Amino acid sequence: MRSGRMPALGPHWPSRRLAADYARTAMTIDVWMQHPTLRFLRSDMLVSLRRWTGGSIPETDIPIEATVAAMDAAEVGLGLLSAWRGPGGQDLVSNDEVAEWVAGYPDRFAGLATVDLDRPMEAVRELRRRVSEGFVGLRVVPWLWNAPPTDRRYYPLFAECVESSVPFCTQVGHTGPLRPSETGRPIPYIDQVALDFPELVIVCGHIGYPWTEEMVAVARKHENVYIDTSAYTVRRFPEELVRFMKTGTGQRKVLFGTNFPMIAHTHALAGLDELGLSDEARSDFLRGNAERVFSLDRKVRP
Repeated sequence: MRSGRMPALGPHWPSRRLAADYARTAMTIDVWMQHPTLRFLRSDMLVSLRRWTGGSIPETDIPIEATVAAMDAAEVGLGLLSAWRGPGGQDLVSNDEVAEWVAGYPDRFAGLATVDLDRPMEAVRELRRRVSEGFVGLRVVPWLWNAPPTDRRYYPLFAECVESSVPFCTQVGHTGPLRPSETGRPIPYIDQVALDFPELVIVCGHIGYPWTEEMVAVARKHENVYIDTSAYTVRRFPEELVRFMKTGTGQRKVLFGTNFPMIAHTHALAGLDELGLSDEARSDFLRGNAERVFSLDRKVRP
């Protein structure tokens, strides 16, 4: 990294195949991470997060190699890079930038697309286009839009996710940024979406705290609802989540994530042995569930 400090810190048809090959042999897949742009880091929404982490804002763009190095330090083989878009033209991490990083490291990254909720048809077309280029899912952060997932603007996107066979990835639980947390309630919002779209695969990031029991209940209830552990280190997992991970249902329902660069991979994984997971449950958590949920072994279309 040339200056500043952070915490630990093309056509894309080949990316899905290469990512799948790497995922089969690498130890860990991170399903929620960002490579931060300066626009992302300088956003007012991150002021409170910078206070927690003590991270300063660099003066120049951070090279993608810095993110790869952080993954290497924790033996994370594959990361799903999230694009970020918010209302009023907040293009914090663009789909084009994610596509460029994936093209540069197709064996280390796959992309999660973002869209503009205020332009519903344009959003559907953008999602369709990005999936055709190799993106493996859609991510929308409800608090950024002050709109829970039951808002009518999401529903055309849910239909497109089902038709394209990609997951909808979102945030549950309270917000770290100084924004209302209500949009992150698993009940009623995730529960209702899963009832309306039973075929939709929903990956709920950030555990759902302080409503973790609600999140576990919704994941138990709905076949296609999953939890990812981004924004929490292993040692901060709520007890109810760890208990769930040790059940037959929970073993296949929880995926590893970091929310990098807010939490470094080495920090996120410290204490993994203390969870007391079986070898099979540990493998599913770190890699197997992500491979299955995001269809990382899917055949590349000709």
